[in-house]
Amino acid sequence: MDDHYFTADPSVPFKRAPVTATVWGQELSLVSGSGVFAQGRVDIGTSVLFRETAPPPPGRILDLGCGFGVIGLAIAAAVPGATVTGVDVNERAVLLANENAAALGLADRFVASTPDAVPDQATYDEIWSNPPIRIGKEALHELLLTWLARLALGGRAVLVVGKNLGGDSLQRWLEEQGYPTVRLASAKGFRVLESRRATG
Repeated sequence: MDDHYFTADPSVPFKRAPVTATVWGQELSLVSGSGVFAQGRVDIGTSVLFRETAPPPPGRILDLGCGFGVIGLAIAAAVPGATVTGVDVNERAVLLANENAAALGLADRFVASTPDAVPDQATYDEIWSNPPIRIGKEALHELLLTWLARLALGGRAVLVVGKNLGGDSLQRWLEEQGYPTVRLASAKGFRVLESRRATG
């Protein structure tokens, strides 16, 4: 990972790279950039996530760790009734995600920001994420607990996690935290997990 990933300054010139992705029957022309996760491509985990799932129903969706916006923008493109919030600590990723939303004509239903810009009272029907496993287990657990708590009652999170990066242990940990979790799919060394917030 780029040493400057978490501090990538969007005001500093950086190299952009086009990415074309076909997701759920929608072709998305996107732009990624240096210092942002998966520059110039859709990473394998996210590709597995798309291939093994159907789009969510309309509602309020959070794209957690949105990068240049591929997951959230795919949802916004496929689900006209979805309102998507992208969140990333990388300011350059936020810039690119919002630029991509504007270019796709989705800026009215997709907005990316850094975590501190998200209103405290905001809640979500679903969270979709290829979470940043490499930040370390403690930081990852804190991140997930922070945002899973914003799920509406009965809401769900859909996560893709590498098996060799702790996908199975993460599933057990989510269960222990009170989020019933099932494995939706397993492909190319990745687990697609679905966690739900209890209704009561």
